Amino acid sequence: MINWESVFEGAGWFHFSAICPALNQNVADVCREALIVARRKNIRISVDLNYREKLWKYGKTPDEVMPELVQYCDLVMGNIWAANKMLKIPLDPGIENDKPDLYLRQAQRTAEDIIQRFPQCKMVANTFRFSDQNRLKYYAALYDQHLFSSAEYHTENVVDKVGSGDCFMAGLIYGYINRLERQAIIDFATAAAFQKLFEQGDATRKSVNEIKSSIKTI
Repeated sequence: MINWESVFEGAGWFHFSAICPALNQNVADVCREALIVARRKNIRISVDLNYREKLWKYGKTPDEVMPELVQYCDLVMGNIWAANKMLKIPLDPGIENDKPDLYLRQAQRTAEDIIQRFPQCKMVANTFRFSDQNRLKYYAALYDQHLFSSAEYHTENVVDKVGSGDCFMAGLIYGYINRLERQAIIDFATAAAFQKLFEQGDATRKSVNEIKSSIKTI
């Protein structure tokens, strides 16, 4: 049993991952308990729609669980495919053509659909990471009434992909808390995620200034 009133004392932001409710119904229920208290205390809430198919094995599909939790969130982060799988947000036909302009248009439509369906949500971020043989391409988009997209990053030397999504989420939260402009937020978050690819382990050791100095602009 968790005393969420006590846990959230003095808190300003609560973030959770879709990996948690994927484990079992008890964890999903605990997530909902936390979200109800956080919302009542006007704590800002974010979620990472990271879909892990092998975890959803307790008789519930993601779209039966996640909408109930996402309704409490101010910021939703993930990708267009996860939103489709977990929230039943539609994808346009032909989206698998690997064309950035198509993906960015879909990112905006996905974000608009999420915000319409979940009025508490004000911002939606989508990442795009593709590997082609030995080359990796990474970029992202943030929607808040308008779509803001990052530059594309490319590399042939990935050390460890684990934790890059968490770095992206941390970058979003950092940017929001520090009241950066929306374009600056998505630029910082994308650079943080990309730089993580060159570090072993699941967390970055980069400083804020190091991440800022690595930002690539469009």
